[in-house]
Amino acid sequence: MAAVKVEGKVTTRTNYKLSRRSAGRMSVEAEVLLQEAKESIEAAQNYRSELQQRLQGLSQARKQVRGSSTHTRETLRRHFQELQTALNRLLTDRLNSLLQEVDAIEQDSVSPLDDCQKLIEHGVSIADELLREGEAAIRCGISDKEDKLCSFAKKALNIQLDSLPEVPALVDVPCVSAQLDDSLLHVMRERVLRHGSVSAHPPVQIEELVERPGGVLVRWCKVDEDFNPQDYRLQYRRSNGTQYEDAYVGKECEFLVLHLDPHTDYLFRVCARGEGRTEWSPWSVPQTGYTTLTPHEWCPGVDGYILSSRKNIAMRSDSNSGGGGVLYSSSPTYYCGQTLTFKISAAGQMHKLDSVGVCVDNCEGSESLQRDQAVCISTNGAVFVNGKEMTNQLPAISVGSSVTFDMEAVSLFPVNNNNPSDSASFKLRVTIGSGNREVVFYWLLEQVVDSLFFGCSFVHPGWKVLVF
Repeated sequence: MAAVKVEGKVTTRTNYKLSRRSAGRMSVEAEVLLQEAKESIEAAQNYRSELQQRLQGLSQARKQVRGSSTHTRETLRRHFQELQTALNRLLTDRLNSLLQEVDAIEQDSVSPLDDCQKLIEHGVSIADELLREGEAAIRCGISDKEDKLCSFAKKALNIQLDSLPEVPALVDVPCVSAQLDDSLLHVMRERVLRHGSVSAHPPVQIEELVERPGGVLVRWCKVDEDFNPQDYRLQYRRSNGTQYEDAYVGKECEFLVLHLDPHTDYLFRVCARGEGRTEWSPWSVPQTGYTTLTPHEWCPGVDGYILSSRKNIAMRSDSNSGGGGVLYSSSPTYYCGQTLTFKISAAGQMHKLDSVGVCVDNCEGSESLQRDQAVCISTNGAVFVNGKEMTNQLPAISVGSSVTFDMEAVSLFPVNNNNPSDSASFKLRVTIGSGNREVVFYWLLEQVVDSLFFGCSFVHPGWKVLVF
């Protein structure tokens, strides 16, 4: 141990304390450095993970570029090969047709000329024979000359040497020629030069996929500012399938694809048709979507209502003419934050108790949804909250009407300590839309609910409603 002289005395205690204090400082500094090292290692790991994810993204981007380029090359070669084959076939067929016309004209025109030629050649043969007989009669002896000359004269009178067959003039017989439009090549050249195009990006892309009960809401948008779409076309297929199916063709920029199996991946793609054009644009990059939400279904076995095979369409029948009652959903499948839609595809006679809406429970025995613990809209457009009619009113429901319900949980009011008999209440912000109008209000419930039933009630038959 080192010693320090202080005024002639040697001390070791002070040195020991200084060593412990220095070791303590080094220990704290080491812990700080260790913590910093751990944080740096964690940051480096996160950084490496982010870079690896970006490398994967680059790999997918490169794969998309090369894959789409290869597919486009094959498509172009196949299309122009088919076009060339079809064009050659059309030209060959047209050439053969024109040659057949030439053959027909030639045959029809030469046939009467051949007949005329045979007639003239027959006349020449008769004239030659007559000439030979005449010359022989002149050269014969005196004793036979008179008889032969008389015979020759009679034969000459029978032949009618002054009758000649008519030969058509050249202007009266066909002079076959072909009329070929030289502008066809120019037109074809211009059309071929404008035929087809290659684009790095399709003019429309899928913007959003939102899961809905038993379906997916697909939204798309135009990404090419110079492209003026006239119609859109949406297709989908299972991720493990090969054939796309048409889901929508029209002018809207969103569509709800229904009848999808939950927890199953589907691929969606969209294209557009330009204004004044007949061909469709290239397809957008396929997007994968799925739904985890159970499809909305009406409860089967309710007297007075007939359901479709998928149980999402209900029709009021005349089997229970004494009264309609309420048809509820098979289970509480409507959750706050979703959009519930009732689509009216057929309408019957209106009644003041008719209604469609949502409710807390599926209380049996009710003749209408215009009751407590329910919000609904009547076919005449009146809105009811817990059985009480609101002053605001929506347009009347008719064939083609769509009624939407949107709900959002706002707050939960606790129990009032000053009045223990008061229970907690649950506040929902409700938006009901019909036509171009909507009503917004707050709905107070006595208890917290995670999900709600939906229902409908029609007194008279003929009503048909689809829920999604």
